[in-house]
Parts: sequence; C-alpha cells; structure tokens
Amino acid sequence: MSLADLHRIKHDMYETKINKDLVLREKLAIERTVMANQRTLLSFLRTSLYFSIAGLSISELLVFKYATVVVVVFFIISFLLLIAGVATYLSQKKKIANSRKQVGGNIDTEET
Repeated sequence: MSLADLHRIKHDMYETKINKDLVLREKLAIERTVMANQRTLLSFLRTSLYFSIAGLSISELLVFKYATVVVVVFFIISFLLLIAGVATYLSQKKKIANSRKQVGGNIDTEET
C-alpha cells in the first residue's frame, strides 16, 4: 500500500464523518423546526382563547348600547385566529415533511 492510498483512505474516512455530521445537524434542525411549528400553533390557540375570554368578559361586565356587536366581533376574531393557526400549522407541517425527504428519509422520532 502506497502513501497515496493511505492518504485517500484517510480522506474518504474524513469525508464520511463530515457527511454523517451534516446529516445529523440537518435532522436536528428539522426537529427544532417541528417544535417551533407546534409552538406557533399553541400561540395561535392561546391568542384565540384570549379573544374568546375577552368577548365573554365584555358581555358579563359591561353594559352599553353596542355590547353585543363587540362580543360578536371578538368571537369572530377568535374563530379566524384559530382557523389561521391550524392552516399555518398544516401548511408548515407539509413543508417540513418535504424537507425530511430531502435530508435523508425518515427520522427515528415520531412525526407530529
């Protein structure tokens, strides 16, 4: 075995290690993205609930001419936020699934 062969073998081993590290980093980045997507959905849900609670509070605490209209507006905003959150979550989930395919197939963890 010549010195050039040893150098080539060492180089191939180094390249294999770098490729494995890159794939691992990509998989971990995707997992962080999945968790960020879930946090975003929960944020939309929380905001939607806040608007619902505000609508209920206004109807119980305040009495004025257009109170019913204000309550209905709060509930409509709440519903729209909930729909927007679910739509965003599902859209991003699809994009993340496509990224998983590009990185190297399925990741060993559960897909949410």
